[in-house]
Amino acid sequence: MSILAVSDLCKQYGPTTAVNGLSFQVGSHEILGLLGPNGAGKTTTINMILGVLEPTSGSITIGGCDLAKRRRQALGRTNFAAVYAPLPGNLTVAQNLRVFGMLYAVSHLRDRIETVLHDFDLLQFRDTKCGVLSSGEQARVALAKAMLNQPRLLLLDEPTASLDPSIAREIRATIRQFAERNGVGVLWTSHNMIEVAEVCHRVLFLSKGKVLLEGDPRTLPQENNHPTLEDLFVAVAREPLTIRPTDMSS
Repeated sequence: MSILAVSDLCKQYGPTTAVNGLSFQVGSHEILGLLGPNGAGKTTTINMILGVLEPTSGSITIGGCDLAKRRRQALGRTNFAAVYAPLPGNLTVAQNLRVFGMLYAVSHLRDRIETVLHDFDLLQFRDTKCGVLSSGEQARVALAKAMLNQPRLLLLDEPTASLDPSIAREIRATIRQFAERNGVGVLWTSHNMIEVAEVCHRVLFLSKGKVLLEGDPRTLPQENNHPTLEDLFVAVAREPLTIRPTDMSS
C-alpha cells in the first residue's frame, strides 16, 4: 500500500523552478532514498510534504488523504527528524517529549513516552537537559520525538549527519526495524552513499527538480556504468546530461 503519493509536483520561486513535475510513491515498510546534489530540490520537496511550503501545482497524498484538502488528517500520522533541527536544549528529554506529545495530541501520552524512551535507550537521560547531551544522544531524542505519534510516514533529512559511525549504525538499524515492524514508509535524504546503500530499499536521484534515476541502490550504479553509488552520485552532480533518465512510466 502506498503511504505517500506525490504526483506532478512543482514549486516555482518567480522564474526559478525548484521542483519540476516530480512524481513518486513510498510504500508501507519501504525506505526510499531521495538523493541529489545541493539545489536538486530535496529539501523543497520535503517541506512541501510537511506542509511548510505550498506547491505551485501537483498533489501530495499521505495515507490516502489529500494534503491540500485534508491537511490535519494527512499530517496527523506524519513526522520529521534531522540533526540540524535539535529540540530545545533547556528542556529535559522527558519535558521535550511531553511538549511535543501534547502538540501531536498523542493519546495515553505518559505510556507512549515510556515506550519511546525504552526503544531508543533513553531511560537514563529522562531528566537530563537536551542541551548537554552528546550529538548521538540528541539524535536519538529527535527520533524518539518523531516516533511519538506512531507516524505512518517518517521524513528524515540527513538523520545521521555528524554522528560517529557506531552511533549512526545503531540509528540506521533502529529506523529500519521501526519501519519493518510498524509498516511505516520512510523518505530519507543523505549524502552518505554507504549509508544509503545499507538502509534504503530504493532510491531516486534528483537533478534540477526532476527524477533522473530510480532503482535499487545496490544495483543502480552498475546499471549506469559506475562502480559505486558514490561514483554515480558524483556523476549526477557534475554531469547529469551524460546519464539517461529513468522512464518513470515503466
